[in-house]
Amino acid sequence: MRRNAIFACLAFALCSPAAAAPDEELLGKASGYPIGTRATWYYDENVRVGSFSNVEKILPVYTLKHGTPLALPKAASEPRIEYRFDKQSFSLDDFLAHQRVTGFLLIKDGQVLAERYQYDRNAHHRFVSHSMAKSIVSLAVGMAVSEGKIASLDDTIAKYVPKLAGNPYGETTIRNMLRMSSGVPFREVYDGNDDLAKFGRLRASAGSITALRAFTEREVEQGTRFHYASNQTVALTVLMHAATGMTLTEYLTPRLWQPIGAEEDATWVRSRDGTETGSGGFNATVRDYGRLGILLANDGEAGGRQIVPKEYLLDATDWRRQPEGFRPKNATPFFGYGYQFWLFPGEKRRFALLGVYGQSVFVDPELKLVMVITAAAKNASVGKESFARERSALWRGIVGQYGSW
Repeated sequence: MRRNAIFACLAFALCSPAAAAPDEELLGKASGYPIGTRATWYYDENVRVGSFSNVEKILPVYTLKHGTPLALPKAASEPRIEYRFDKQSFSLDDFLAHQRVTGFLLIKDGQVLAERYQYDRNAHHRFVSHSMAKSIVSLAVGMAVSEGKIASLDDTIAKYVPKLAGNPYGETTIRNMLRMSSGVPFREVYDGNDDLAKFGRLRASAGSITALRAFTEREVEQGTRFHYASNQTVALTVLMHAATGMTLTEYLTPRLWQPIGAEEDATWVRSRDGTETGSGGFNATVRDYGRLGILLANDGEAGGRQIVPKEYLLDATDWRRQPEGFRPKNATPFFGYGYQFWLFPGEKRRFALLGVYGQSVFVDPELKLVMVITAAAKNASVGKESFARERSALWRGIVGQYGSW
């Protein structure tokens, strides 16, 4: 009888359908999660899952070739992950049932504690970074400074890109551009009619320099106020191309992507003028985002080598090293902002790479914790829904299991 009961339970587990992911029919399950077009992939949620994991089938890309993979051993068993949200206790399974997460990875001390996928995605899909790419551009800038290709972060962009001379972006220092503090007004609300959309259309038709030069006024002095604007990362992308004589892909493949031990190639969307999107458009597997997180948790070291200069990374990610107006709860009601990294409030140094629609890599260097989430959230700005609040609650719960907030 006991053996029959065990077999019955096994049969039930094997034959029962997996729990439905949130809004899977709305997101295209019946059609096999279709891939959108250039016109639909970013805004149309009916193709969001398929598009966000197949960007290179929609847009032209450069490829960052992987090298020798860094092993990511898995824990013998997955720990129970718990967190408090809206006065209730939840588990990782609950989070995945609540939110449109396509991939989830939790790493501690270089070991995978949990790895999950939804919407028929798997470990070999490359997921779009959206604005997490901005942090990767920042890493490139830090490397260029260490190599002497950029003399100082206090140089202006125009010193390396003379075509931007006389323009407020060109006359902004690299440091202030890294902190999103050019002082140039820019409306970015992801509605298809904002300055971001206008900038994108002009960049596609006339190139990055022309698109940047279309913005001609400052509303405040540079370096005095955080104001998020994706085209400031485009200015850094143009800077890197001028300072190194290479695309970001050419520059970072041997300096970053291969040294971190990526197991799959990454791709980066190519603009019409040959530069990468820069402010977004990077695509990688969840595990390789995890390897990038490990590098950051180890203060820029991988394979016994210092890949990213440690002092630069500390300047980029430690809220104590930022001016008052860029610290947590000052730059925004919650996060602070460093050199293209979001900085958590609290005594400990914790930071994040964030992209619209829920893309995220959270890093705790002291605890050697890395949490990767790829997603197809309802809104580009996840603060408009419960996604950001519950994601933060989950991270707090995980940190609380291994340390203290």
